[in-house]
Amino acid sequence: MSTVQISASDVNKLRQQTGAGMMDCKKALTEANGDFEAAIDYLRKKGAKVAASRQDRDSNEGVVIAKTTADSKKGVIIELNCETDFVAKNNDFIAFAQQIADVAIEHAPDSLEALKALSIDGVKISDLLLDQTGKIGEKIDISKYETIAAENVVAYIHGNYRLGVLVGLSHAVNGAEEAGRDVAMQIAAMNPVAIDKGDVDASTIQRELDIAKEQIRAEGKPEEMVEKIAQGKLNKFYKESTLLNQEFVKDSSKNIAQFLDGVSKGLTVTVFKRVQLGA
Repeated sequence: MSTVQISASDVNKLRQQTGAGMMDCKKALTEANGDFEAAIDYLRKKGAKVAASRQDRDSNEGVVIAKTTADSKKGVIIELNCETDFVAKNNDFIAFAQQIADVAIEHAPDSLEALKALSIDGVKISDLLLDQTGKIGEKIDISKYETIAAENVVAYIHGNYRLGVLVGLSHAVNGAEEAGRDVAMQIAAMNPVAIDKGDVDASTIQRELDIAKEQIRAEGKPEEMVEKIAQGKLNKFYKESTLLNQEFVKDSSKNIAQFLDGVSKGLTVTVFKRVQLGA
């Protein structure tokens, strides 16, 4: 049994460092004989145990953060998950997600695993996730990490951190930020599958054609008309599901390609990412 006296100031100091509860901090210091580093390890181990016991829990709540570098050349999106809406709306949880996004912006890790290996204030993000799990009592983890690079990147967060979009534009011009935001809102609302017709995956095209042909045959159309009508349905799919060909939601008289060209000749989207909470 430890004979080290644990003062209230020591408990408070550990609480300030870790965010853990007062009783948890007192127990950790007692178990560690007053050694702060060992007490922090104890709390982490407690968090790890909680995390392990909650691996089968669904963590579909959380926040999505989208940010760009100061020069608007790169952008990141991260999705930080928890189990309940109550935690997701907590300011400390949102601030933690913002910190992770800031680290991603600063260091540009090439994978989610590499992001978790980076540190905030000297502590690995992977350890901080366990700390948060132990502190909050819910499964806390980063489920998605996306990056893009372009001549002008615009970030947009929709619906109280429930959806994030990054849009990469072909060049920077006056009004590009506003135009990029409009396009990002379009992506958030319409969820395009690709930028343009040529970017649609071949398997997706084949699936759309197969479905169209089955529908046409079920309507009793002659076989010699099936291919032509199916191509017409495919063109409708392109118009509805590829970004540049979609009607602009703020002005249905033009599509996104025409809208951007009107902002600046030749302005277009080179890349985009869309992350929706729990999707």
